[in-house]
Amino acid sequence: MELAKGNYSARAGWTAPGIQLGLVTAVNALARNLQEMESIRETEAERLETLIANMGSGLLMIGRNSEISMANSFFLNQVGQKEDGLIGNPYKAAGLPEALVTLIDTVSVREKPVTEQIDIGTDTGNLTVAVYSAPVIDKHGGWLGIVVVMHDISELIRLERVRKDFVANVSHELRTPVTSIRGFSETLMDGAIKDEEATMQFLEIIHGESERLEMLIEDLLDLSKIEKEGYTLRLKTVNVQDVIERSIHSVSGRLKNREMSIQSDCPPELSVKADPERLVQVLVNLLSNAISYSKPGTPIKVTATATEGMASISVTDRGIGIPADELPRLFERFYRVDRARSRDSGGTGLGLSIVKHLVDLHSGTISVESEPGIGTTFTVHIPLSDV
Repeated sequence: MELAKGNYSARAGWTAPGIQLGLVTAVNALARNLQEMESIRETEAERLETLIANMGSGLLMIGRNSEISMANSFFLNQVGQKEDGLIGNPYKAAGLPEALVTLIDTVSVREKPVTEQIDIGTDTGNLTVAVYSAPVIDKHGGWLGIVVVMHDISELIRLERVRKDFVANVSHELRTPVTSIRGFSETLMDGAIKDEEATMQFLEIIHGESERLEMLIEDLLDLSKIEKEGYTLRLKTVNVQDVIERSIHSVSGRLKNREMSIQSDCPPELSVKADPERLVQVLVNLLSNAISYSKPGTPIKVTATATEGMASISVTDRGIGIPADELPRLFERFYRVDRARSRDSGGTGLGLSIVKHLVDLHSGTISVESEPGIGTTFTVHIPLSDV
């Protein structure tokens, strides 16, 4: 009776009156087998539940009567729904995204698998998902329902856009100086070389554009090198004040041309674990941007402090500032807030991208605060030296 109730741990007693020993042995063997089978079934069910819950993709199961029978946590998060609002409800009345409902309808009509890429609006923004949906049919051809699997490919789409933008920007940035060099050299060959004043003017332009081309190629090679897998820094204990002084000295010529000054405030004993040459490169890039995007005669301030095991080095200017909606894209390759001014200043558009990669390699972070018309502050956080 206990076995019939599902209590597979029950056993028949050996001394029960009127029961033969062979029957007792058989019943207990049956009980043990049923108990083992139930244990295996529970283990397999737990494994399947764990797999479905943590598969990394959204999974939706729809029964033969169009009701939703299962949805894992990834799917619920992707569509912004709760389990009790979906399970047991018809998929058309469950508040699923319209594009997803249309895709399920297509599978139901065609009775064939369908793969599509759709956009889903969420509270945190839009998601781009690759959806695979297929009918579930038993071996006798009976309709059991529909399965839907969704993969979030938003990051892949973003990276593809960055790649396309990069290729387009590289082509444009290379074409600009090459076109100038070719145009002015052809003008000289057509007879302008006889005009000494014009010749010198054209040669200065050609020289400047060739320098710009060289800078662009060097930055591209530098970026490629630091992005390469396995690239390592030569880390050692570095005095932050020395790095700041070296960086200021590197941009002193540009400071003089624009009649600007840099105020430095750094504890003399502050040290970080860093590659000194690469850290100087980071600060030179930030200082160069501060000079380029500030009005002549305005000051730039460099401040260094130590908090919670990190050194924070800030570069503050009183320049044109950066609109809030442009801050997330600031560290993309070739992204410029003011393209005309960047090009006039000789920038390649790769400086901040290089800075971001170098800071990441130092196990640090970089943040930016800006207000249009007021100025911008870039802050680099680098781990302090253990010494």
